[in-house]
Amino acid sequence: MQQADGPGSAGTSGAYLAHFRVWRGDADGGGLEDFRVEVHEGEVVLDIIHRLQATQASDLAVRWNCKAGKCGSCSAEINGRPRLLCMTRMSVFGRTETITVTPMRAFPVIRDLVTDVSFNYTKAREIPSFVPPAELGPGEYRMQQEDVNRSQEFRKCIECFLCQNTCHVVRDHEENKPVFAGPRFLMRIAELDMHPLDAAPDNGLDRRRTAQDDHGLGYCNITKCCTEVCPENIKITDNALIPLKERAVDRKYDPLVWLGNKIRRRGE
Repeated sequence: MQQADGPGSAGTSGAYLAHFRVWRGDADGGGLEDFRVEVHEGEVVLDIIHRLQATQASDLAVRWNCKAGKCGSCSAEINGRPRLLCMTRMSVFGRTETITVTPMRAFPVIRDLVTDVSFNYTKAREIPSFVPPAELGPGEYRMQQEDVNRSQEFRKCIECFLCQNTCHVVRDHEENKPVFAGPRFLMRIAELDMHPLDAAPDNGLDRRRTAQDDHGLGYCNITKCCTEVCPENIKITDNALIPLKERAVDRKYDPLVWLGNKIRRRGE
């Protein structure tokens, strides 16, 4: 029988035994458990978690669905970095390296690697949706390709909530959650604010003001950690949050805008 490379032998060419530390527990507490598990060429971390379930820990809880990096279900932290289990290849780790898999830290643990991400759905419901222009009917919307391209990037979001998890405003300060929407939903506001057909202003909705006053835009200090962990490579900070901050500041502090509002109010 051909010996596997690296420490231990799995009895298959190119296979080896990896050292995994996986968090086990629930809302009442838990800790890391050590496993030696077989790894084959081309596998991702989710494959190894499934093998653990099949061979050593049948009750290990993990959330997953597509295994193709498009559903956003298998978010966790691998060696302390927020990642998708299905998009993290074992080849990025050394064969003697200990690989630690823990649940997302910003959200309450349900069991093992599964967290309660309902915070994000609550925030999603707080964002006013697209307001269609009153003078146009279905099928009559027309946009310049340049405007389509600006917001199309943000439509790639798979709502894995890794950006929400790594944002220190949410991660390190539980008290901020009621007043801070987080990068994923501030990005949604930015997308709507730059949409040329969004008729929100005509209906009395100022997205820039609500981003600042209702959704905590000012809490973001543009560390770009959200961009760094995005599996879709969306430039959340540079293309959404910073421009939104600039537009919000212009709206609130620009003296010409202030004077125009003053004159407008006098004329009413």
